Amino acid sequence: MSELINNNEKKRDILKELFLKLHRGEEPDRVKAELRHALGQIPYDDVVRVEQELIAEGLPQEEVVKLCDMHTAVLDGSIDQTGAKSAAPGHPVHTFKEENRALEREIAELEKLFRAGPEAPAQETYAALLQGFFRLMDVDKHYTRKENLVFPYLEKHGITGPPAVMWAKHDETRKLIKKAARVLETGMKNNSEIKWIIPELQVATQAVIDMIGKEENILLPMSLDALTEQEWYEVYRQSPEIGFCLYDPKEEWKPLLEGGAAAAVETLSRRIVLPTGSLAVRELAAILDTVPVDITFVDADDTVRYFSQGPDRVFTRSRAIIGRKVQQCHPPASVATVQKILDDFRSGKNSSASFWITHRGRFISIEYFALRDENGAYLGTMEVSQDLTEKRKLEGEQRLLSYR
Repeated sequence: MSELINNNEKKRDILKELFLKLHRGEEPDRVKAELRHALGQIPYDDVVRVEQELIAEGLPQEEVVKLCDMHTAVLDGSIDQTGAKSAAPGHPVHTFKEENRALEREIAELEKLFRAGPEAPAQETYAALLQGFFRLMDVDKHYTRKENLVFPYLEKHGITGPPAVMWAKHDETRKLIKKAARVLETGMKNNSEIKWIIPELQVATQAVIDMIGKEENILLPMSLDALTEQEWYEVYRQSPEIGFCLYDPKEEWKPLLEGGAAAAVETLSRRIVLPTGSLAVRELAAILDTVPVDITFVDADDTVRYFSQGPDRVFTRSRAIIGRKVQQCHPPASVATVQKILDDFRSGKNSSASFWITHRGRFISIEYFALRDENGAYLGTMEVSQDLTEKRKLEGEQRLLSYR
């Protein structure tokens, strides 16, 4: 029958009526069968238009959000992406998709832990699950980039309903992941049997998987159609400020416009005026990457905002940590100590903390310093790590005049 319905507007009317049947309470499986029989494959942009029209015609947005997962389930396997644009490596859409692959790998590891038998040590499984959900919380940066960088441009192009619905689903997923982490922390503390909490954990991981489907079947193809090259360049340029999710894009994306490259050069050449002089951004970056220490900056809200990229870093860093809470960058056993250091810095009780360890046969110094403004207000914490192995061997003197 689908081959008889060639009028696009008629197809959208049928899809709209099928969605309304879901909202009236009809069984999703029955609606899905009817959809496949009547329409076969549905272009991704038709799905967007229909949801937009339903909201415009008075269907409450909250109702669309409530049944969004039903829409997705009914459309599973029926969305046609023929003619959808592709994105080159480094492009924001390519990065979103690579992050989705990283999220899928993370969830696959969690599912292995879900299946761990009673013979597995409970505390070890709890710790591994908790660490996995801490990493899964990184999806917040993925969602935040969509919300703050992509959605405004979609709205500018008149696409308002789907972004609003998706933002609400983001918030639901965030809450489910945080709830799963709390459940794990409580179970770990009480030494409860893991099997009883697994269904609640799976609700959270399934929400992430469902969102990946919504993105890749509908949102990302639609966004590639709607946004201009200049708009994508603005998304690309601002993305590092929010951070990346479990993935650090290595490729530089060069948009097909002259202004993009010029704007990048202008940003690097801009001078930052400091109390004792001024530095171009490229000069400041070179200084911070050349000093013989690793520097990481955590802001006043405990969010990682910067790290230096010297050639011989003691501890490897990925840009995926930018925007992540520092507590989530440490194993569960260390979180309490990290939190105490931050609390002491914030309260003014202390302003530094020093540690030293042997790491891969090297003697490593790790120091934390509270950063404060001229009035003493807490700005954040700087971590400084340094390999002191060779410096510990120094004896006597080597003066400047002995340089060759």
